[in-house]
Amino acid sequence: MQFSFGSEWDARDAHHRSDQTTLSRLLAQKDTQILPLWRGKPHLQDGHLGWVGGDHPMLRLASQPYLYLGRHDGSARFAADISTWEPDALDRTALAMFTDTSIQIHPSAPHDAYFGELRLAMNELPPAEAALAATARALFNWHRTHGFCAACGHSSDVSASGWERLCPACGAKHFPRTDPVVIMLVTHGNALLLGRSHGWPERMYSALAGFIEPGETMEAAVAREVREETGLVAKDIRYIASQPWPFPNSLMFGCSARCANTELTLDDELEDARWFSREEVLESWAGLRSDIMPARKGSIAHYMIGRWLGGHV
Repeated sequence: MQFSFGSEWDARDAHHRSDQTTLSRLLAQKDTQILPLWRGKPHLQDGHLGWVGGDHPMLRLASQPYLYLGRHDGSARFAADISTWEPDALDRTALAMFTDTSIQIHPSAPHDAYFGELRLAMNELPPAEAALAATARALFNWHRTHGFCAACGHSSDVSASGWERLCPACGAKHFPRTDPVVIMLVTHGNALLLGRSHGWPERMYSALAGFIEPGETMEAAVAREVREETGLVAKDIRYIASQPWPFPNSLMFGCSARCANTELTLDDELEDARWFSREEVLESWAGLRSDIMPARKGSIAHYMIGRWLGGHV
């Protein structure tokens, strides 16, 4: 499939996550590689992830324990969160933008290595490395926002090498959160419905999307979201593909749907929505339109729209 984060690395090694003896041995091995992340940004170098050894000075700032990702290309792989590091002359405005184009360079890093936004790097990375970085980012996001026990309110501890949190007060175990989201290609004959949310970059339109609610199937969520956001009645709903999306912790379920009616009644969630013909979407992909730019490469929206343009959806 032609989108990011959907690949896998050699082995997740889940049975070793709570084996402290094995993890200590792996961390002591010279060929073990550790991926630093800074506030969700992976360390990057020359089109790859910027792995470092266990004795690298950058890791002195890392929170413990390291996240164990498993094994890939013959070596153990961990990830470390060094978000406590405060770079010199930090551009906080850039960090808050929809797409953060700023980079941060640690003083101990090689001259061509930096921390960069994963959305921008995902198409340059090998598929397995993109998946490793997405997994690490999603898990660190979860730890950052789930530091307290949901059962009793006590502060919880990282356990199972980053794959669980354990409450020392009541013994409750908590597991990483993944939010299910439907994203849908809504069509009417030769036309595709694309929308834009408030605050998106100018000219950015994409497929409609929304969270699946408790007690809902994917199909029911597609129909409800389309109806709520546009007033349209979605029919013939079909699953296409899925994509992990660690911004912050979503799993996107791509679907297609057809509508018999075309008149739009927008709710407050959308700034705009428009029907585009197949020819108009092709022109946007070719860079020939000033009113719409293509969905982000590497995203499931880009993949599904490409399948529709090719007549496969």
